[in-house]
Formats: sequence, C-alpha cells, structure tokens
Amino acid sequence: MFIFGKIYKRYVHDITIAIEAIMSNKLKSVLTALGIIFGVAAVISMLAIGNGAQQEIMDQMKMVGVNNVIVNSIFEEADTQSSTEENGGKKKQKFSPGLTLSDMEAIKEIVPSVKHISPEISLNSFVQYKGLRMPAKIMGVSNDYFDLFSLPLSEGVFFNQYHEEHGIPVCVIGANIKTKFFSTTDPIGKYIKFGHVWLRIIGVLSKSDVKLTGFESSGINVYNDNVYVPVKSILLRYQNRALVNSKRLSESSGMFGGFFFVAFGGSTESQAPKNYHQLDRIILQVNNTEDISTTSEILSRMLLRRHEEVKDFEITVPELLLKQQQRTKDIFNIVLGAIASISLVVGGIGIMNIMFASVMERIKEIGTRLAIGAKKADIIAQFLSEAILISVTGGLIGVVLGIVLSKLITHFAGILTIVSPASILVAFGVSAAVGVIFGLSPAKRAAEKDPIESLRYE
Repeated sequence: MFIFGKIYKRYVHDITIAIEAIMSNKLKSVLTALGIIFGVAAVISMLAIGNGAQQEIMDQMKMVGVNNVIVNSIFEEADTQSSTEENGGKKKQKFSPGLTLSDMEAIKEIVPSVKHISPEISLNSFVQYKGLRMPAKIMGVSNDYFDLFSLPLSEGVFFNQYHEEHGIPVCVIGANIKTKFFSTTDPIGKYIKFGHVWLRIIGVLSKSDVKLTGFESSGINVYNDNVYVPVKSILLRYQNRALVNSKRLSESSGMFGGFFFVAFGGSTESQAPKNYHQLDRIILQVNNTEDISTTSEILSRMLLRRHEEVKDFEITVPELLLKQQQRTKDIFNIVLGAIASISLVVGGIGIMNIMFASVMERIKEIGTRLAIGAKKADIIAQFLSEAILISVTGGLIGVVLGIVLSKLITHFAGILTIVSPASILVAFGVSAAVGVIFGLSPAKRAAEKDPIESLRYE
C-alpha cells in the first residue's frame, strides 16, 4: 500500500504541474482546445441528425404499413386504349374497364398471400360545420384500410358491415378536423357536410405527427386532414366513374361483321385525359415480406388479363421506396460523420503542435526537474496529462455544444434530431483518445531531453 501511495502522490504532483501550466496559459489552452470542441460538437450534431432521419424513416415505414403493395390507377388517354393486329391486317381497338371493385374482390379470392385489402377513392372539397369550413379530402375505403396503415381511433368506432354494404353516410374524421370544428365538444354523432352530402361522425382517428412529404403519389396521405367513409358511400352519393366509363364505351363503340370499331362523333381532335377508373387505387398487405415480389408479379399479370392487356395501372411498394430513401440518407450521414470526424483529427494535430511548441518553450523547466531527481516517467506524465486535460475539457465543452446545436437545428431548421448516449460516449471517447495519441509524442520528446543541455538552452 505504501508503494502505491507513493506512486499516486508522484503522479498527482505531475498532474498538478500540468494544470498549473494550463492555467498560466489560458488563451493558448483555449485556442488549442477549439479544434476538439468543434470536432466533438460536429460529430454529436451530425449523429443526432442521422438518428433523427432514421427515426423518421422507421415511423414512415409503420405509417405506410409493413408489406403493403399499392395498385395505382393510370388514366392517361394514351394508356386507356390499345390496338392489336387481327386476321387480315385489321386492327381491333381495346378498352379497359379500369380499376374496379370487382378487381379487388378477384384479388381477395384468388391471391392467397393477401392478408388485408382495401379500395380507395379520394375527392377534394370542403368540410363544413356551423358556418365554418376547411379544405379536406374524403376517402372511400373499407375497414381494412385502417389496419393497412395502422390508424388507431382516439374515440368512437369504425364502420360496421351494414355501413359498408349499404353505403350509409357515416364517416371517421382525422384529428385536425376535430380540432377545427369540435375543439370543445364531442364530435361523435354530429353531422358535417362534405360537398353536398351530410355525414354522421362515428369515429375520430388519433393524431399522427409523421411527415410523409413526397410519397402522396404512392398512396400515402396526410391522415389528419381526411374524412373516411365506406367506399360504397362515395359510389352512391358522390360519383361512380365506372358508370360513366361503361356509358362512354357503349356510345362510342359498335360491332359490325364481327369487327370492333370506335366512333368519336366525327371529331378528330384529341380529348383531354379523363379518369375512367372506378377506384383510384387498391391497397393490399401480404403475409410475409418474401411474398411481395411474387404477389406483385401475380397482380400485374392478373390485372392485365382483366383489363384487356391495357397497362392502365401501376404497382408500387412504398416500403421499398422508403428503404431506398433510408439507404441514401445513411450514405449522406456517413459522409457527414466522416467530415465531422476529420475536425477531431485536425484538433488532435493542433494539440500536438502546441505541445511540441510548449516543450521547446519549457526546456529549462524540463532540465531543472530532471536535475533535481524527476524521472522520465514524470516528464511524460506531466506533458501527457496536459494534452489529455485539454482534450477532455474540450470534449466536455463540445458535448454540451453538440447537444445545444442539435436542439437549435430542430428548432430553426425543423429537422428531427435525436442525441443518443452512444453518440456522446463515442465523441467524448475519441476526444480523450486524441489527447493520448497526439500528446504522447511531445511528452516522450520532452522526457528524452538531456538535463545538462536543457539547463544551458537559451
């Protein structure tokens, strides 16, 4: 114990000398630590941005639904009809009925890997209640829709079988609509007007804070501003494009001598594209991730056959799009982290340069200590302690600055940042390691000085 106590006292004395040297040169020490301070702050803030981006992606994946496949309708005029060669060089014009409820029922019956499936029809208009109104979107869906996108209720109930089968004018509203119209009252049982139809509120969805900007075209919506009704309520009370399409086909087509031709009323002008699909999209969820590829292929072949070989639909997998975005963000975060780490290395080089300069300035002090009995280990401990203290202090200040920067980024830039304990430990550990690595060489150089030459040094 006596030996350990003696060793402890010796190195405590060396550390005390190092602290005195730092305090006597405050400005130089602060400037030396700046590289470490900004390096650690940059690493923590960049890792926080990366953690925030990863969390957003995970939240988005939950929102779009795991293993979801979306069949979107395409209604470009060029895609609504196609020509094929018949016998004798005659052409037959083909028309597709578009996405319909019968397509959804066929998918449900034929494709075994489907777990949940829902149609979707969307219309934009205004919601009105007691003189107030706000823009919103009405969505014709089935109850499976809420399971597909993990949309929980905050109050009320979903549609029942009677509502869905008979197109009853009931609705489930998003959280923002409740906040706008029913901030102080219970909305359940109240009537709101969407377009020309009054709808009875039976449920309210929980508020979602997940941002899905850029994915609306893939079937991902801003759920807080939507009004959800049974799909047959849309078809019966708002519009049914399948009826318009069937009327258009019956009026513009005829059969003569076994050949099919299309008449456009004598007009040769190109007409604007019209949406002839009964459904805007069909969303389905497969049982396993491994089934996504095969199910998508089966859907494509099945719908092509049902649509007279007209490719008027598009199959997308939102989860794959989000994973691709995640990979891009991961690469970006790695680049940012590497750039921030470089500043730590630069800070370490700054410490080494200052410590070499400090050794040259204090050669007489080194010689004096060696002459009165200090060992080389004492000199190494003194200068190494000085380098480590600068880097550790800079690391601590950098940790605080990094956390503050992360909060400021979230507040002013609106970018989600998450500071994890692991990122703090990594950044601080690297800063301490930098002090050891870049302080060791100057410390060894100081210890190797000859006492006689050091005392004579001018």
